[in-house]
Amino acid sequence: MARLLSVNVGMPKDVPWHGKTVHTGIWKTPVAGPRLARSLNLDGDGQGDLAGHGGEQRAVLVYQRESLTYWYEYLGREGPRSGPSAASDSAEGRFGFGSFGENFTIEGLADDEVCIGDRYRIGEAEFEVTQPRVTCYRLGMRLDTPTLPSLLVGHGRPGFYLRVITEGRVQAGDEISRTRRGPHELTVADIDALLYLPNRDREKLEAAVDIPALSPGWRQSFQDLLEGGAGEEGASSSVAAAIGSEPGWSGLRPLRVEAIVPESSTIMSVYLAAEDGSALPPALPGQYLTLRVPEAGDPPPIRSYSLSSAPGDDTYRISVKCEGLVSSYVHTKLQVGASVQAAAPRGEFVLVPGAEPVLLISAGVGVTPVLAMLYKLAAERSEREVWWLHTARDAEQQAFGQEAHGLLSALPSARELVFHTARDGVPVDGRPGASDEGVSGRSPVPVRYGRLSAKVLAELDLPRSASAYICGPEQFMADITEALIGLGLARDSVHTELFGALAPINPGVTDVERVPPHLPAGLPGNGPLVTFARSGLTVPWNTDSAPSLLELAEACDVPTRWACRSGVCHTCVTALIAGEAAYRPDPLELPAPGQLLVCCARPTSDLVLDL
Repeated sequence: MARLLSVNVGMPKDVPWHGKTVHTGIWKTPVAGPRLARSLNLDGDGQGDLAGHGGEQRAVLVYQRESLTYWYEYLGREGPRSGPSAASDSAEGRFGFGSFGENFTIEGLADDEVCIGDRYRIGEAEFEVTQPRVTCYRLGMRLDTPTLPSLLVGHGRPGFYLRVITEGRVQAGDEISRTRRGPHELTVADIDALLYLPNRDREKLEAAVDIPALSPGWRQSFQDLLEGGAGEEGASSSVAAAIGSEPGWSGLRPLRVEAIVPESSTIMSVYLAAEDGSALPPALPGQYLTLRVPEAGDPPPIRSYSLSSAPGDDTYRISVKCEGLVSSYVHTKLQVGASVQAAAPRGEFVLVPGAEPVLLISAGVGVTPVLAMLYKLAAERSEREVWWLHTARDAEQQAFGQEAHGLLSALPSARELVFHTARDGVPVDGRPGASDEGVSGRSPVPVRYGRLSAKVLAELDLPRSASAYICGPEQFMADITEALIGLGLARDSVHTELFGALAPINPGVTDVERVPPHLPAGLPGNGPLVTFARSGLTVPWNTDSAPSLLELAEACDVPTRWACRSGVCHTCVTALIAGEAAYRPDPLELPAPGQLLVCCARPTSDLVLDL
């Protein structure tokens, strides 16, 4: 008979860690007497990061005494004591009940026996098994063993969460009896391996999404795996395909500058071709090139520029605004016949095929990726309703006016509006918002003076079923996105391009001060060069101060994404633009080709990362 050995609770607190502050509730201690199990947690208990822990689906975390003993022996630690003395055990010696952050320390109910959807009676309450434990770095932090999240999965001992079906009091010593068996009889260990380990069984994936008790997030992950072909014969076991890896090439290759053409007073186009004259792989409309320009600085700077050419053209065209180190070099020193190094076209900001209306919205040089999308629509003679909304400072700084107008004229259902901001709010001919036909010959369509604002968008009667593609300054994209959503467009139908750092994912970290990326403190390294492409920073690797690429990025204040920090969850997966790396420790599942898990990777050559 399974038995509840200890009820453990603890409220969240701030804990110093790696120079940061982590808000966490992983410190749990045993309590005497009964505790009320409520729908969200136990009385006196709390979670610091509700995005990954706690809530109705994860109200109670369970871990087995047998697994505690297993880990104490595996890690060379002393085992837990039983009885009242267990409460005094700590991470400095023996680990007491609750030391793995569990609310219930139990005897029996192994992870390879308990099934998702099983229900159990404990004391006055009834519970349902909803999912395995989340692979969280805070367990490694709590027990000073960073690789522990990976070990729990690799050894099939994750523990599991319970949902409270019937509220009631529970206490140490209560017997645990099963009241119902879950459908499909997939164990906690089965489900954990299905998400985190390679060589997935498709039948098990299909069964997993059919278990009502399984937490919605886990069900969605399995549904995504199914839709991605996981478990099919010949399919890759990797979680996701690398962006830009097909079609294309690995690493950086030289491209020759075929032509340089001014597009406006501030924007210059550069046409690039293969040095050997071979055909270039077609890019998807909206993708970008990442370039290394050795002559522009030391170390050679790396920048990304959207492709403004038609998909399938013989050459790639990038259009560069003069506003920084590399762009100044392009405008003033780059010559026809010169060579630049480029990664294959990549990026997720691409035109999605469909029949719904399309809104192509841009500001300044942000016109480039949406122009490529417009080329695609024109080549297909698309019947889709297309809106072209572009804003520039004035006629001299507006690029591609004639080119866009010609493409739009070939579409049967196109609307075109151009805005100039240099005369923002100033009436023309005494009429606010009046037009000036063909300013300086740059734009063949009427120009409205003013900003493309939420108020203006509301007056246009835009189709609410449209997919919108927005590119321009960050604040412009944020404002237009919220305006379109406010008008009734679905949030997942509004797409924006972002060349800068992605929003960080640092669960539980509360005191991060966002500062510009910089060289790390201390002596410079003498190892391979690591370039963070989005952050525009190149750093020599120092094996003495950065055991992983993730920790190097953190030392440089490069925004990062992570959760387990031990090669399990793939939250840190990053596009590898160029170079090679090795893993220490090895991840439980390798990422797709062209991707890297930075939390456990170290460079073995010069690297360029999409960070």
